[in-house]
Formats: sequence, structure tokens, C-alpha cells
Amino acid sequence: MNRGQAWTDDEVQKRKAQIDAQSLTWDVVESIAVPENIKTRSGNFRELIDNYKASIRAIGRAGIKTACYNFMAVTDWTRTDLFWPLPNGGSALRFDMVDFCAYDVLILKRRNAEADHPADRIAEAKKRLAIWPESKIAELERNLIDWVPARETVYDRVSFIKQLDAYKDISLEGMRQNLFEFVGEIAPVAEEAGVQLAIHPDDPPFPLFGLPRVNSKADDTHKLLKAVDMRANGVTLCTGSYGANPKNDLVAMAKEFAPRTHFAHLRNTTHELDGSFYESEHLDGDTDMVSVVAALLSEEARRMAEGRVDAEIPMRPDHGHLIVDDIGKKVNPGYSCIGRLKGLAELRGVMRTVAQFRAGSVRV
Repeated sequence: MNRGQAWTDDEVQKRKAQIDAQSLTWDVVESIAVPENIKTRSGNFRELIDNYKASIRAIGRAGIKTACYNFMAVTDWTRTDLFWPLPNGGSALRFDMVDFCAYDVLILKRRNAEADHPADRIAEAKKRLAIWPESKIAELERNLIDWVPARETVYDRVSFIKQLDAYKDISLEGMRQNLFEFVGEIAPVAEEAGVQLAIHPDDPPFPLFGLPRVNSKADDTHKLLKAVDMRANGVTLCTGSYGANPKNDLVAMAKEFAPRTHFAHLRNTTHELDGSFYESEHLDGDTDMVSVVAALLSEEARRMAEGRVDAEIPMRPDHGHLIVDDIGKKVNPGYSCIGRLKGLAELRGVMRTVAQFRAGSVRV
């Protein structure tokens, strides 16, 4: 179905039957996309919100209890390099601040883009651009504005600039208020339908293309949960998205937001001094993944003790390296099978170890 169109019972049941036929269960909708007109509260946003409510009711009737969504303006998750070479012969997703600056300031030539980048970064970007072949420029543009499965529209430079202009009069606080008003309308519907909403953080968790970012750090999430103080208004704890901002303490966030964490994406990132980052092994990188998982398991135990039916927090390994037999296959970058199964195996090992340690059955 097209973005913004109401999900019908028939369509939801049709997809559910496909999943059931594979002996799987559909526990999380990822995602019910939020159209740009809702984010800007312009045009037919009222009709689109009504459609969104209808979609929530439809998945609730199908027994699906969690709905992930994000409120990122124009872009979805964004990387400058989708196949960054690793020493082991595989590849990872990477965001390079200088490459992004080169595109934003020198190729796209966004209005006032220079103000969003330090002078030394712009100088380095000019050096890189001077030696790049046209193929490198085309690849960078494809990665930044033309690709990503969850995006609403495929852009060229002209249409992308036009879409950015839709946000030129929306401040950070204005965008935040738009989010609060949207969630304030859909959360009561979700609670009535037995559905938990789980907002996904901005990815990367800092401004891109001059657009406002309203869910990038702990304080942003705290404000949203306080503004709409209902259990149905919760979060997707994406350790990779939050973790790409070195100021975010993921272990502290996992503990603080535990009661309202309805979904978790578990992946890791390694930061560089200029703000660049790449997606590392699930148990490496700058996030203490073992402590994050332990915090999530503690929350599950707390819910079980309360007898809650939503005690189990759906978690999945998010993104993964392109390795072994998946190299050369047609796969969506970040979503290769073997890389994510490797991450899943590592995370399951952490979960089992934490559980046995707490039960006192670990022998050393």
C-alpha cells in the first residue's frame, strides 16, 4: 500500500497469513511510515492522521502488539558509504562527515549549508572533491538522496532541495511540537487497540541538510514520554542510532527508558574524532552491549513479576556486516542474512550468559 494510505483488515491479514505460513509470528510492525505532511502539519495531514489511526486499529485487531515508526524529516537512515571495506574482506555501513560535507556544501549546494560545517571540514571536503571521479560523486549522491528502502520518494537534486524547502520555516521546537501533537492523537487510539507505539530515534542522531532532529538524544526522548504520558507512547531502543552520538550513554538510557521500551534494535558503532562513525561488530564498538542487554532483561523480569502480558520486549540484531557467501549477492545494504545471523548468535550468547549468571549457575 502507498504511504499514508490506511491499512485495511484484509491487507493486514493477508500479510499475516504469509508470515504464519512460514511458522513465524508477526510481533512488530516495522514501520507504519509517517508521511511528510504529518511532520509539517500541512496539506492533507488531517486525513493522513485519520488513516494512521485506522492502520493502528487494523494491526491491533490482527493481534500485532507493537508498531515502530520514526519522525525524521525527508530522510530515513542515512549513510555516505553502504559498502565500506573491512580488514576481513567484508563491508560495513559508514557515515563520513567530510564526505557528507562535500555533498551538502559543494555538490548539492544547499542554501546556507556552509554555516552547518566547520571551516576545516569544508577545506578537507574541497580537497577530496578535487580528486574524486564522477563515479564517486554519483555513488555518494545515490547513497544520500536516492536510496534506502523506507524512503517515501526517490529524489534528484532539484526535487530534494524542493522537499527541504518544506521545512525552511519549521524550527526545532516547531518540529518537536508537531511530533507531540501527532503522538497525542495516535497514542490513545493505540492504547485502546492494545498496540504499543515505539518511536525509532533519528539516524544519524544529529542534524542533516539543515533539517530539525527531534529524537536524537536522551533529553529528546524524555520530553516526548513526558508530553504524552501513556504506556502506549514508548520507544524503540536502537543502540546504533542513539549510539552514533557519543554523548548518549546507552546503558543509562536503557535503564531510564526501560518501562517504556517496547522494541529494541541491537547494533554497535565506532566513533571517530570528527563525528564520523561506522557500524562495528555487534559486541564491539563504543556501546557496552552486554550491559544494555542486561538492562533489558532486568526490565523483562520486572514485568514478569508484575504478571504483565507484554513482559517480553521484542529485540532484533539490527544491520550487519556483508560477509562470507553474502558478498556478491543482491542484498539490501545492512540487511545481509549471514551478518545479521552472526549478530543474533552473539546476542543470544550474551542473553544466555546473563540469565545463567543471575541464576547462579555459571561455573568459573
